Amino acid sequence: MSKYEAVIGLEVHVELKTATKLFCGCSTEFGKEPNTQVCPVCLGLPGSTGVLNKKAVELATKAGLALNCEIGTYTWFDRKNYFYPDLPKGFQISQFFRPIAYNGYLDIEVNGQKKRIRITRAHLEEDPGKLAHAGESITTSSASFVDYNRSGIPLIEIVSEPDLRSGEEAKAYLEKLKAILEYAGVSDVKMEQGSLRCDANVSVRPIGSTVLGTKTEIKNMNSFRAVQRAIEYEIERQIELLEDGEAVIQETRGWVEDKGITVSMRSKEHPDYR
Repeated sequence: MSKYEAVIGLEVHVELKTATKLFCGCSTEFGKEPNTQVCPVCLGLPGSTGVLNKKAVELATKAGLALNCEIGTYTWFDRKNYFYPDLPKGFQISQFFRPIAYNGYLDIEVNGQKKRIRITRAHLEEDPGKLAHAGESITTSSASFVDYNRSGIPLIEIVSEPDLRSGEEAKAYLEKLKAILEYAGVSDVKMEQGSLRCDANVSVRPIGSTVLGTKTEIKNMNSFRAVQRAIEYEIERQIELLEDGEAVIQETRGWVEDKGITVSMRSKEHPDYR
């Protein structure tokens, strides 16, 4: 029996079921030719200004209520500043200081045991664009291409408290979350189309300890089963490091499905909100 326990929190990005983007009238329809559903607003061209999509606010509020959240009666947007090719403005319009929904929960059941998972917040933000690599991965590609059709699509990011303790619990949480959001009609939650995406924050600590260990963030998981497998692998990897007297590095790691492992992508930085 392991002397360690896992501490897991999930960040789930859910595209809202709107006909147009968050701040402009461009279509959100999936599968169109690259860069055909763009305009000066969602491309972040100088001098362009947008208007907030009322339907997106309504759906985000509906999602918050479905997840037992308190709804912010006074909220605003913030700039999340970072540099990446899929972010044409150089910042993402998001909510950090005053999210539209907060202090919620979702109940799951695993092996006959019921458990309440707290939801820290659900905030509105723009989806970035999408990178397509000419090879199998970004490291082996001869070129990368950017499709901005997705840039500016409204989504909610649902952030859980670190209440999950296993990959199995994480999978159960995602299945329940998907069912609730689909029933509420706020999203089509199609993971294969990217309208539901999940990042997992994973750390381990000695059983009985209240001090959180160093966490890693796992990305590139394309199914609920992949989320479970990636978390299980990462838990084992971190425990092995600690038992060998090594330190866990705070970083972002990517899940490699065909190899069943996580690999280092970049060091984890604190986002700059303004």
